[in-house]
Amino acid sequence: MGSDCLTPEWASQPCLIGIDEAGRGPVLGPMVYGCMYCPVSYQSSLASLHFADSKTLKEEKREELYENLKLDNSLGWAVDVIDPRELSAKMLAKNKTNLNEISHNSAMGLIKRVLDMGVFLTEAYLDTVGDPEKYRIKLSERFPSIKFVVSKKADSLFPIVSGASIVAKVTRDRALREWLVEETGENINRNFGSGYPGDPETKAWLVQHKHSVFGFPSLVRFSWGTCTAHLKGEVEVAWEADETEESGNGSSSKRQAKLSSFGFKTCESRSEEIESSGKGRCKFFQARKIQQLTQF
Repeated sequence: MGSDCLTPEWASQPCLIGIDEAGRGPVLGPMVYGCMYCPVSYQSSLASLHFADSKTLKEEKREELYENLKLDNSLGWAVDVIDPRELSAKMLAKNKTNLNEISHNSAMGLIKRVLDMGVFLTEAYLDTVGDPEKYRIKLSERFPSIKFVVSKKADSLFPIVSGASIVAKVTRDRALREWLVEETGENINRNFGSGYPGDPETKAWLVQHKHSVFGFPSLVRFSWGTCTAHLKGEVEVAWEADETEESGNGSSSKRQAKLSSFGFKTCESRSEEIESSGKGRCKFFQARKIQQLTQF
């Protein structure tokens, strides 16, 4: 998603790019990384566009500025929308990827996307994730031809990052408003507040939409500590193990981990264990690698 369908006419000129995110902290919805780029010669004109840190702007103003920048032929933009299920899967995997690493990879992915369009990037400005200097070195090693400026509060200091902040925030807000809820049979409402763990409305929504077996709807980031606290005392689910177990003939095969619960018993016979292929089962269960219970 973005203005990256066509290479801009000014792509061969020295250009700068700003990158920022929206939705890093909420327990609900995607995290969105946005970028905005333009010729270095256009940098002095950015101040007249009245970009600012998106968190300081009202929703109506953000929407207005977003539509304006889309019409500006001297600006390009792109986004990376990271689904809450992807965030949880990476953070809960055996070989975990933490949120900082996910953020770094998203930012570098946006830079690569713009470079692959043929845009001549010479400068990049980013809001820091983790230690600013370590992040700058990491970026410089990946893209040695670009000068990087990594700073705290970059969205307040550099208009090019402010624009990226608006792109990311508006994209996330629209994604939440238009989110297609897969769990259609659960009477899910959209009154979930800001999505931040401390928001009373969000807390109430989580309690209302908690399921003792399946946890929360796919809108929720299961990897957040907020979810762990809500699910204490509910049915315990063991996800498919990444490691392989040796079979009797010396070959290795993956088997689905068992689902255990308080008061539930699984079949004790190994011959009756459910294999991890999940063929013939409902897509919902396949996606979550949930094993069938044989006794209650």
